[in-house]
Amino acid sequence: MRRIVITGMGIISPIGNDITTYWNNLKAGVCGIQRIDTFDTADLSVKVAGLVKNFNPADYGIDPATARKADLYTLYALAAARQAMEESNPGVDPDRLGVYVGSGIGGIHTFITECKKYLESGPNRVSPLFIPTMIGNIAAGNIAIAHNAQGPCLPVVTACATSTHAIGEAYRAILHGYADAVITGGAEAAVVPLAVGGFNNSRALSRAEDPKRASIPFDANRQGFVMAEGAGIVVLEEYEHAIQRGTVIYAELTGYGNTCDAYHYTAPRPDGSAAAKAMSLALSNSAFTPEDLLYINAHGTGTPLNDPAETMAIKLALGEEQARKALISSTKSMTGHMLGAAGAAEIIASALALKEGVVPPTVGLENPDPQCDLDYVPGKARKADITIALSNSLGFGGHNASVALRKFKP
Repeated sequence: MRRIVITGMGIISPIGNDITTYWNNLKAGVCGIQRIDTFDTADLSVKVAGLVKNFNPADYGIDPATARKADLYTLYALAAARQAMEESNPGVDPDRLGVYVGSGIGGIHTFITECKKYLESGPNRVSPLFIPTMIGNIAAGNIAIAHNAQGPCLPVVTACATSTHAIGEAYRAILHGYADAVITGGAEAAVVPLAVGGFNNSRALSRAEDPKRASIPFDANRQGFVMAEGAGIVVLEEYEHAIQRGTVIYAELTGYGNTCDAYHYTAPRPDGSAAAKAMSLALSNSAFTPEDLLYINAHGTGTPLNDPAETMAIKLALGEEQARKALISSTKSMTGHMLGAAGAAEIIASALALKEGVVPPTVGLENPDPQCDLDYVPGKARKADITIALSNSLGFGGHNASVALRKFKP
């Protein structure tokens, strides 16, 4: 069996646009949620979001023409991919280098701009680049062009589980010999009035006006999730190839679970059984034992339905005793919910937690929900010699994804 390791990582996020800044802020419990200042929220009951700050495409080698024409989600993806590839530089043949990068929503900025043109001036004013700029696979296509990746290119769209599924499927592509390295993850830039209005009217979003009390997973006072934007990209590589060239290895990807609730298009299955199956699959692939110290980066959105259902799923997957030993946190308490980019950002956090032996906290968790009675590492990061990490993502449509990582040992 081939082994698969992470040899490069890149991030654009509300708490940092490089890995060092992102990780330091996670450990410090820095909350990147802020009042929305990119558009007028007077007509909206949602006032806060996790916004990317100080993003300049030129800092990541993106040429002015691409910066001008591409949708923001694609620019975030290109920037995170550049970081990951500059660090990894896997050096595999182009036809053995893949790209598995998805987006939950895609180019919604472009969609809104071109719809406005159509409504105001008619179809002849719609840009000829409308479709290839908007579509959800175009970030992957642009990354492949930028890095001459001629191997398998398979964008995934599974709402909030998008980038966890992308990374899991990339793992399988290398495991079964279809590629030797894959650039993989997700990107999203959907903090716009149309999307905020849609999520808000479905009662999914927090309406708290205090940014520090808006995204509070597992807290009894939680109201919903906080929309956020950004991109997370990792480079997965076949172990022997990585060892031969002596590159830095962050963690080993050892398991992946993919299931569907088949229950409701937005609500999770109440008993958590399908989500538990995804976790069990990822852990069984990873030879998980009671002697392991497990960290779970929870989906942890802060919605009334998600948090108790995920808690129940963890107990089903692990059993009550093991569930109470696990260290669990939701980094969405600091970043907000990056939608299609969330899973990749959280897998990056999980890899760094394994490498450094530090579990990032769930900030803002002050009044635990009695139904959420596990160890969610509230308030402050915790040093712990974790040996295995599990990153969960649960998306609209009932999509469940879990990726397991192990502390790297040659």
